[in-house]
Amino acid sequence: MGTPLGNFIRAKRDSIQPESLGLPHRDRRRSPGLRRQDLAVSAGISVEYLTRIEQGRDRNPSPVMVDALADALRLDPSERTHLRYLAKITGDVCSPRFRPTPPPRQVRAAVRKTLDLLEPGIAIVTNRLGDVLAHTSGFETLTAGTGLFDTTPPNLTRYVFTDPRARTFFADWDDIADEHAFDLWLAPSVENLEWFTAELTPIAGPDFTGRLNHHVVPRRGLLRLHHPAGHELRLERQSLELLTDAQQLVVFHPADEQTTAAIDDLRRPRGQLRSIS
Repeated sequence: MGTPLGNFIRAKRDSIQPESLGLPHRDRRRSPGLRRQDLAVSAGISVEYLTRIEQGRDRNPSPVMVDALADALRLDPSERTHLRYLAKITGDVCSPRFRPTPPPRQVRAAVRKTLDLLEPGIAIVTNRLGDVLAHTSGFETLTAGTGLFDTTPPNLTRYVFTDPRARTFFADWDDIADEHAFDLWLAPSVENLEWFTAELTPIAGPDFTGRLNHHVVPRRGLLRLHHPAGHELRLERQSLELLTDAQQLVVFHPADEQTTAAIDDLRRPRGQLRSIS
């Protein structure tokens, strides 16, 4: 006898036409939909293991395995949430009753004084989950109109993967997405990582889970931005680890004169004329 989890996976597999995933049509199939072998290959698991899940002989697949199956089945956010519920991941990881103590959001007075010294430069204090903990006025100017501060509290990782404006703002969005997914493995605790990824996965989908599970080491090159005001910006980044706080201080420097001039223009009050020599 199967389980609700196995029955759901089998039902979704039977409802998918192979052609929709770029697979050849097979006229002699005795059952409709996607073959078990095709789903297993797409999810990166063995056919034997998928069979055990569908038949209810494996009742506790890992969150990583469930996410891989959700990606392979092309589940929409609501279906993905239901799959996680059936796998008892929602109850074990996502339930607010089991939410771990969030990492501290306090920024030490000495670090805030350092930010003050960096004014009006561009600097930020974050943790590995992407929470924006403190920033200079220069950083706020840099991100004005991008949507980052539209949610409270602001979180860079959530912004990168869930706000469509991020794909325009970050010229090299794929590289930035790799960075934020990789940094989650360095989260303050495993519990924080599991809770945050369980919360983000249903709305971020394969763009997030694929990167998280591939452990892509980011290059962290120049940060190229398409600012909503029309400026093309190139910034160098210097990171200082605040080990005792599980936080990091990141300072951004213009990489060329064009960026310096563009940042000066962004700092200028709107409506103020710029003198031309």
